[in-house]
Amino acid sequence: MSETAPVAANSRVTIAAHVLAWMELARRRGREVLTSEEVAASVNTNAVVIRRSLGDLQRAGLVSARRGNGAGFSLGRPAAQITLLDIWLAVSPEPLLALHHSEPNLECPVGRGIRPVLADLYDEATDTFRAALARSTVADVLERILS
Repeated sequence: MSETAPVAANSRVTIAAHVLAWMELARRRGREVLTSEEVAASVNTNAVVIRRSLGDLQRAGLVSARRGNGAGFSLGRPAAQITLLDIWLAVSPEPLLALHHSEPNLECPVGRGIRPVLADLYDEATDTFRAALARSTVADVLERILS
């Protein structure tokens, strides 16, 4: 499968979670370091997409890169210490929910009041979402996959 189009934020989180779960399984099987091509084979996507994801994860300290002989990527910290919230924060630059970019008609009662009301609701939803992601780790995800 060749994927070169931009990946949606929610897909980036899914890909990154897949990458980290696969890296943890490989680590448990004695393979500390994987190449982007090996990871891409599990995700069934282009290695370029995986390298982009690994770059985001590396900047967040969730993976480490090894250069030279034995080059590849490994987990940056134990899988039990990497939450799905960590992953979301690493690869999802946009807010979960966003207001429209143009100013609504402030002479309209809905236009005048929609932004503050939705902003409060979106903040509450985002807090709930973040709390849910913070409760699960990569190790938890892998355990559920393997059970």
